[in-house]
Amino acid sequence: MSYMKGRQKQTRPSLAAQKQGISMITLDPIVQHNAMIFKEVRLRALQDSPSAFGSTYAKESPLTDADWIERAAKWNGEKSAGYLAMDKEMPCGIVAGFLDQEDVTRAHLISMWVAPTHRRLGVGRLLVDAIISWARTKRCGTVQLMVTCNNDVAIRFYQDLGFAMTGRTEPYPNDPALIEYEMSRPT
Repeated sequence: MSYMKGRQKQTRPSLAAQKQGISMITLDPIVQHNAMIFKEVRLRALQDSPSAFGSTYAKESPLTDADWIERAAKWNGEKSAGYLAMDKEMPCGIVAGFLDQEDVTRAHLISMWVAPTHRRLGVGRLLVDAIISWARTKRCGTVQLMVTCNNDVAIRFYQDLGFAMTGRTEPYPNDPALIEYEMSRPT
């Protein structure tokens, strides 16, 4: 999959998705014209999985629509890419990536979330694959992410996709009792 300017379709829904009656999932780049969908999904994600993100619902819910439009423009630029997973017209996931400011051969995967109704159906893999593909187009050799120490399901998910612990940790910004693990994989 190359850098996506328009919608990208999965070649076919996963078997699990077919059993759930979920149609073809598409990925839409986060851009200004879908900024309100971006806002909706991001706020849902922050409420559903608060310890999975470096920000909080309390910090982001007061943002104005103009703030979300500006943010959407930044999430798909020369040094970043963001995608919404869509099941027909229903948003069901989000992910973003950005180039490291100090080392442009390294990209960071951030804001990964899939709606509970769409988990374990291949949507997460589709989103991560989109960022890895985007990172390749930017000539990055590595994609890194941070995952909270109490999120065993996410850690296993990323390991299944080829990510490994690097050994680097940092305090989780919203709870001093938690730490974040860095994970990395080649593109």
